[in-house]
Amino acid sequence: MLCRLAVFMPKVSFNNKNNLFFTALKTNVDQYFNKNGLKKTGDFNLYAKSLILIPGAILVYVSLLVFPLSGGIQILLSGLLGAILASIGFNVMHDACHGSYSTKKWVNDLLGLSLNALGGNSFIWKFKHNILHHTYTNVDGMDDDIAKSPLMRQCRSQKWVPAHKFQHIYVLGVYAISSFAWVFLMDFNKYFKQNVNGTPLQKMSRQDHIVFWISKLLYGIFYIAIPVLAVGWGPWAIGFAVMHVVMGLTLALVFQLAHVVEHTEFEHIDGENTHIENAWAEHQVRTTANFAPGNIFVNWYVGGLNYQVEHHLFPRISHVHYPAISKIVQSTCQEFNLPYHTYPTMTSSMISHFRMMKSLGERP
Repeated sequence: MLCRLAVFMPKVSFNNKNNLFFTALKTNVDQYFNKNGLKKTGDFNLYAKSLILIPGAILVYVSLLVFPLSGGIQILLSGLLGAILASIGFNVMHDACHGSYSTKKWVNDLLGLSLNALGGNSFIWKFKHNILHHTYTNVDGMDDDIAKSPLMRQCRSQKWVPAHKFQHIYVLGVYAISSFAWVFLMDFNKYFKQNVNGTPLQKMSRQDHIVFWISKLLYGIFYIAIPVLAVGWGPWAIGFAVMHVVMGLTLALVFQLAHVVEHTEFEHIDGENTHIENAWAEHQVRTTANFAPGNIFVNWYVGGLNYQVEHHLFPRISHVHYPAISKIVQSTCQEFNLPYHTYPTMTSSMISHFRMMKSLGERP
């Protein structure tokens, strides 16, 4: 039987009395949508991507099981499957779980389950991402995306251990196994403990419990049992590993480039109530960075997550609108003398990330 431990949870508050920036920004963004007669949810561009990515993943999956392919082609297709699954997560699942894919709740709920098809769990992810990460971005002790780990030191408030001296070297290995660990370890850890990074998980209904176990069972059937029967243990193990390495690297790098780079700011809690002097919206722009805003392919593939500043300010606006509203966000940040962190290319952002990981690995 699942139970919750009675623990003291520190309260983190923002100085939202001075909220002139977000008030002005929201007014400017609302005017953009009203003037152009646009809905804030997805449009044909998003639906078209869904019709490319989801059938594409199914086609690659079936091809791996049905057609007699050489080992090299099987490995390439397994990597391609991992890349497509990551893009489904960026584009379809991410918007749906934020409620920005469609104006219809049932559509968002249904497509949010695409995360379960990738091996995760939409209920746990919504709590971990929508609530903890988006509210307490880069707040050490609350934001599970930068949770303390003996392998990775992601901000200066976290304890240093000697292994961190080499984290900028081995961190790619950690990212490579991240999706595997997420599917088979972290989800179950959060489920049985009923907490995320020390914060009690929202109460799960009977339906939520059923969906959790059925989707994990179906994952085992479709990603393990059926492939093993179709191609054998050896080819399955290689293909499964390649798929997860590509998916894990892709997912981890895209999300790390948004927050764990130079110039973004961090806060931390030390077991007591914490008051952050900035308003919530100002905190978001200080702790978040964009990358490769002019790269059409990157923007398409990562579902607009290269516009993380816009996403963190307006998580319920579909990513298809971010390039347009980014101009509004940037000009409003300038008006209020706030930073607008952006890296011109993905390469420059990755260099900044690894340079920061190296710096954080140095002994304090």
